[in-house]
Amino acid sequence: MKSVADPAGTRKQRWEREVVEPTLRKSPERKGPFTTISGRPIDRLYTEEDVEGLDDTNNPGEFPYVRGIHPTGYRGKLWTMRQFAGFGTPEETNQRYKDLIAAGGTGLSVAFDLPTLMGRDPDHELCLGEVGKCGVSVMSLADMERLFEGISLADITTSMTINSPAPMIFAMYLVVAEQQGADWKTISGTIQNDILKEFIAQKEYIFPPRPSMRLITDIFAFCAKEVPKWNTISVSGYHIREAGSTSLQELAFTLRDGLEYVQYGVDAGLDVDDFVPRMSFFFNSHSDFFEEIAKYRAARKLWAEAMKNRFGAKNPRSWALRFHTQTAGVSLTAQQPYNNVVRTALQALAAVLGGTNSLHTNSLDEALALPTKETATIALRTQQIIAHESGVTNVVDPLGGSYFIEKLTQDMIDGTLKYWDTIDGMGGMVEAIERGYPQKELAEASYQFQQAVERKEKIIVGVNDFIQADEKPIEILYIDDTASGVQLKRLAELKQTRDNDRVRRSLAALQEVARGRGNTMVPLLECVRAYATVGEMCDTLREVWGEYEEVPVI
Repeated sequence: MKSVADPAGTRKQRWEREVVEPTLRKSPERKGPFTTISGRPIDRLYTEEDVEGLDDTNNPGEFPYVRGIHPTGYRGKLWTMRQFAGFGTPEETNQRYKDLIAAGGTGLSVAFDLPTLMGRDPDHELCLGEVGKCGVSVMSLADMERLFEGISLADITTSMTINSPAPMIFAMYLVVAEQQGADWKTISGTIQNDILKEFIAQKEYIFPPRPSMRLITDIFAFCAKEVPKWNTISVSGYHIREAGSTSLQELAFTLRDGLEYVQYGVDAGLDVDDFVPRMSFFFNSHSDFFEEIAKYRAARKLWAEAMKNRFGAKNPRSWALRFHTQTAGVSLTAQQPYNNVVRTALQALAAVLGGTNSLHTNSLDEALALPTKETATIALRTQQIIAHESGVTNVVDPLGGSYFIEKLTQDMIDGTLKYWDTIDGMGGMVEAIERGYPQKELAEASYQFQQAVERKEKIIVGVNDFIQADEKPIEILYIDDTASGVQLKRLAELKQTRDNDRVRRSLAALQEVARGRGNTMVPLLECVRAYATVGEMCDTLREVWGEYEEVPVI
């Protein structure tokens, strides 16, 4: 992109001198600072001068994929509309899935409760009051069977948001698919399986980083041979952003986590092109419209160039970054909750204009509780209206060539590479986490944003301005303790009726492999078939590897 020579200064400088300054003398601008939601300063105007010297952006479907990985964009295929859902017992969540499919949802996304996420059975003392509250309770193969009863796993893709116990939950899903007669070679879906972001942001970890990374590379190797269409990991920036990061930090840390997984896979003896094509990513879509679009465009280029130049990947599918997006839960407010419909719509539109491959839209009531059936449907309808009524799906990367978007995209790339240099200098992301580096960066960013809100430099409508005193409460979904009673009874019955000798043998085999060098997915599948529980499998590995204790961040 070339600028036009101007003997009286640049065109932008002349415009500022001859047009802007006289205007400002008559009518000053609003009080700043003018920044993105992440605090990045924004110029008044962007012109061709701001993108002078930047590489011309290649077309969609061409390396390095800034404008999208598919040449025809959404003209070829719309993004997957995947609504995140899970609560109570498996039967309750099963009915919600059937409702979402009937409403036009094209993929399922499983939310698990806290005991499942932490690898505990419902009868553990730490699980009191948590069973089925923030997601569905799944403790054994029997629950996974109930969760997908009447839903053909051969015909729908499923994303499962689970990390430390990801291998156990994945093994359960595979056995249910097997029971249904589905071919492992053809089923597709995603297991989140991203433990590094747990250490950085969400804190739902069990084992220390290095054995946790072994579980992930075991899944890489297993799926490359046995479940080739399954996305073996969803490297997640969503939780990093929800924990208070800036958009740039989300991008930099998420992609650097991805590079760490690739390196560990290579170190485990895997060929890059055998497992990287099934890696996927998961980003947040926050409220700063243009900053988010630039983030997605930058992500594709950064990943493509890293795979090709850093790891020598030869398969274009290894270069092409595929990602799911969820609108920003942290942006939702309990105050004036119907405002959240507008927030979600704008965030979803940013994700679409940024080229997301899959999308979840949050419901208006999620600052208060899990969504009701009605609010979840409105969230899905938001995606459908964007897809079928807005016209934005008719053009690939419609904002490509915008001076502002192209400059923001390059700024994101430059900032990410600086973060990567710092992390590489520490020895990698695992080493950086052990030193508390990304954790400190998030803590500082979240503090700075909260300060900006309290100073009213950043306005949150209905929270620190435009406050409404006479708000009427809205009806929300209440999850009682019924699920806990049901699951505790089922757990007791399971332990009485299963073949407990088989369970003990399978757990012993798992422990032996964990102490050695075999692939843990093999004994885990046998544990699952024996109806061992999530808690029993995780406790077996706790005995070998211990539990992680976080480095304090001061």
